[in-house]
Amino acid sequence: MSTTTAPAASTKPGILQQPKAVWAVAFASVIAFMGIGLVDPILKPIAEQLDATPSQVSLLFTSYMLVTGVAMLFTGMISSRIGAKKTLLWGLAIIVVFAAAAGTSSTIDQIVGFRAGWGLGNALFIATALAAIVGAASGGVAQAIILYEAALGIGIAVGPLVGGVLGNISWRAPFFGVATLMAIAFIFIMVMLPKAPKPQHRTSLAAPFLALRHRGLLTVAITALLYNYGFFTLLAYTPFPLDMGTYSIGFIFFGWGVMLAIASVFLAPRLQRRFGTLPMMMASLALFALDLGAMALFTDTKPVLVVCVVLAGLFLGVNNTLITETVMISAPVERSTASAAYSFVRFVGGAAAPYVAGKLGEHNMHAPFWLGAALTVLGILVLASGRKVLAHVDDHDPEPHSVDEATAVTVGDAD
Repeated sequence: MSTTTAPAASTKPGILQQPKAVWAVAFASVIAFMGIGLVDPILKPIAEQLDATPSQVSLLFTSYMLVTGVAMLFTGMISSRIGAKKTLLWGLAIIVVFAAAAGTSSTIDQIVGFRAGWGLGNALFIATALAAIVGAASGGVAQAIILYEAALGIGIAVGPLVGGVLGNISWRAPFFGVATLMAIAFIFIMVMLPKAPKPQHRTSLAAPFLALRHRGLLTVAITALLYNYGFFTLLAYTPFPLDMGTYSIGFIFFGWGVMLAIASVFLAPRLQRRFGTLPMMMASLALFALDLGAMALFTDTKPVLVVCVVLAGLFLGVNNTLITETVMISAPVERSTASAAYSFVRFVGGAAAPYVAGKLGEHNMHAPFWLGAALTVLGILVLASGRKVLAHVDDHDPEPHSVDEATAVTVGDAD
């Protein structure tokens, strides 16, 4: 008598069934992304205790983003020569040293300089972390990317909250907190992450510059540069007119981070499928410009500022995801090369925004938000001018993120 054998149950591991090496890198990723918004709640205390102006304090963002943008050109070249694990460890070590040094600073110039070094370490880490998770994860690339984007969302959302709690003790405490946690992450990765063979393909330093010759990629990069002025104004200048304690600022930007994460992961793909990529990008940027305009009109009304900051997370989350996916198909070059070129333009060009916003705000508290809104509108016009060269974007069927797309989205969200 014959018998039939039931099909074997799937043995594919669940998303939480990962090797220790994956959790070590994921933990480090959360801490790295926390560092982005960690300083928001302590900007005003730093200004008060070190006798610094808003424009001087805003240089904490300018130096960080300027170095990050330039370093993004080199990270691919470095990791393709020394391997992912060494690149991660170098990035973490640099963050530990410069974050701790920032906590011991006695002048605003010292903190600005140490934040620049921190930006170098963060660029090395962010550009390599996803590749390390993919290499060590069980269950395929898709599950690894979900874990990585979850770490991104948690880090961005929790960073301002942790900064507010620790900043209530001292403005130095958030810096020492990051240094301590990154040191722990360094040990975890050194012990748990296996050494991988060096990549066979070496990345050229000239490749990102050559990629910018393609008008589609250049159009998207300039668009990002322009709306980043509004973004950096929101991030670096808003704590001054809010004039609240570290706890309050931390909770407000925690709300912003939560909205950013939700919009990036859940809203953007749905809106993209329904309305198209370019129309939705223009719509989200238009809403962000209106949001900044409301902040300019009601700068002295704190409830309006609070609501606008949180809402901005939704608009920026949708746009960041869509614009960085557009980068990936805007030019006939490798996706990692397109991402590096795009990141360089938007970060280096937009790095002046925090200082400009702070300087304008010293003379007129409404002016920074008006400028941010105006430049965001200009960004929409630049994007519209390139619709012909980007026409293929709306014909592209959205697919699950590739490794390079997820890295680019990370860089976009980690503004």
